Amino acid sequence: MAQIAIVYHSGYGHTEKQAEAVARGAGSVSGASAQLVRVADAEAHWDDLARADAIIFGSPTYMGGVSAPFKAFMDASSKVWATQGWKDKLAAGFTNSASQSGDKLATLQHLAVYAAQQGMIWVGLGLMPGNNSSQGSVEDINRLGGFLGAMAQSNNDQGPEFGPPPADLKTAELLGERVAKAAIRWRG
Repeated sequence: MAQIAIVYHSGYGHTEKQAEAVARGAGSVSGASAQLVRVADAEAHWDDLARADAIIFGSPTYMGGVSAPFKAFMDASSKVWATQGWKDKLAAGFTNSASQSGDKLATLQHLAVYAAQQGMIWVGLGLMPGNNSSQGSVEDINRLGGFLGAMAQSNNDQGPEFGPPPADLKTAELLGERVAKAAIRWRG
């Protein structure tokens, strides 16, 4: 069984909904299981992360990068880095912000560089962009046009019961599914 860990921070609940969608996608793959790990609880889950075949990182985009709690998790993993404990595990990422762009790419780049420092193998989204033609719609999968990871947008004046929208959650599910399938192949 391929073990997929989803490590995330969510300040207001929007990124948590995205993390749950990633977990649904990963868990939907036969031969894979998904575990959600909040960064606030990471101290209790270092062994789970060590056993995982893939770790998917998720953070809201705050001020052009990962949130402070997610950065604290990254810094706390320096002991793992020193022993190369996650070397050759698969990695992927997702993020959410209020603006359509919101500098989400910068957050995904930060996560990808972090994974590279850990010696991990990055798995991109693998989806064509949606909502980029006259026939496109905000209902399209990958409507924000990300490639490095899953992007979502949630209005800053509404709670998580209103966002991210279904298309962004489906995009997150597809990321989880892709990583789970890749982890099964990687284990083989």
